[in-house]
Amino acid sequence: MADILEIIGLTKRFGGLVAVNDVSFSVREREILSVIGPNGAGKSTLFKLVASFLRPTEGEVRFKGKRISGLSPHIVARKGVVRTFQETTIFKNMTVRDNVVTAHHLRSSATLAGFYFGSASARSDLDAFGRSADEILDFLGLGAMQAEIASNLPHGHLRALGIAIALATDPSVILLDEPFAGMNHDETRRAVEIVRKLRDRGITVLLVEHDMPAVMNISDRIVVLNFGLKIAEGTPAEIKQNPDVIEAYLGVEDESIGL
Repeated sequence: MADILEIIGLTKRFGGLVAVNDVSFSVREREILSVIGPNGAGKSTLFKLVASFLRPTEGEVRFKGKRISGLSPHIVARKGVVRTFQETTIFKNMTVRDNVVTAHHLRSSATLAGFYFGSASARSDLDAFGRSADEILDFLGLGAMQAEIASNLPHGHLRALGIAIALATDPSVILLDEPFAGMNHDETRRAVEIVRKLRDRGITVLLVEHDMPAVMNISDRIVVLNFGLKIAEGTPAEIKQNPDVIEAYLGVEDESIGL
């Protein structure tokens, strides 16, 4: 499959601190690629660079062959690269369905004035947004909860709602920020299935995660960072056996991931 996202020589300095140091890799269409590494490895900074929440000191990010680094985050999202956050994008006093309908406005054709005065194009947009929201919620197993106030959802369903909000923007690439954090075994299993369903829907997934059993189970490939540097890239089987990764992150023995 062709590369949809290219990270080329990305470097980010904060004064004398080099958070990301000349990192390069590509992400293929309809791939699940995980970025792992110890705390402070530069994973979150890398994500912010890819989603254009930070400007690189050096290097660039290319989406479908065109540079996107340096563009405003909402422009990057409109182009199809969307980052999820840990619940910060959710309006907790709104219903589940209204959260997803609201997220569709990133790709509305009507103007703000049109929505205020109820123009024909605004009404058409709202009808389309509602139908799309219903389809997305059913797809993620949240259809029965669409009238629920978001603040009442359990942790796992809140994370699924965050993904539903991202899907409302019609992305080609979704960047998932620790999608399994704080979940119990059953919630993690459901979340893993959701990520697989995203790929089956034709969406490319790039994720940062600390849950190694989930990462090894779900990833097509893995990139490993340590102190801002890429120290390894490969399949889960290759990463498990990589001595640099074992020393820096996984440990000499870890039965939970089969080492």
